[in-house]
Amino acid sequence: MTEPPGRATATPATATPTATTPHGRAPRADAVRNRERIVAVAREAFAEAGPEASLNDIARRAGVGPGTLYRNFSGRSELLAAVLKDRIDTLCGRADDLLTADSPYDALAEWLHAFLAHARVNQGLGGTLLLEQLEESGALGADCHERVHDAVAALLTRAQRTGAARPDLSPSDLLHLVVGIALSTACTGGSTPEDPRRPERLLGLVLDTVRAR
Repeated sequence: MTEPPGRATATPATATPTATTPHGRAPRADAVRNRERIVAVAREAFAEAGPEASLNDIARRAGVGPGTLYRNFSGRSELLAAVLKDRIDTLCGRADDLLTADSPYDALAEWLHAFLAHARVNQGLGGTLLLEQLEESGALGADCHERVHDAVAALLTRAQRTGAARPDLSPSDLLHLVVGIALSTACTGGSTPEDPRRPERLLGLVLDTVRAR
């Protein structure tokens, strides 16, 4: 079991890392195309095979060597982060919007429902990224960790300050609980869940424990 998802300190939450050469220069057009092609192929491969899709196969399908893939991405976690960036942008933007909702508890609950959907995407792809060790996730992966952590922290803190949520819960507690639901109910190998309502029902149990009594 890895450590619970937590804050990263290497990359500011507002910055999105971009690729540069070792000397800090902007990459050539062909290098940019290679990176974009790798991400596009990885998106397809992860959708087909889940988060454990072969990186060598992704490189082959993208028409590049493994070395090119690893020059662009430090490893699987950073490639996962690149594939999921748009979803994470949307998720974090939704958290910002919910900070002005009338009910802090309902705002937190709504965001956790959205996070569960994100974490279950592509056979648990979204959840897998957040269980990776920060030191193994690369700059882009660390940025995703921090942004998601900050999103739930802001909503949880607001709910706790108004007495709507238990004071002993941490953002990492909630992330780990929801990721656990996502990974335990994710469909694999084309299978269908025994009960499609189970993820939401389990999240409902979590939300019952979140509410202050």
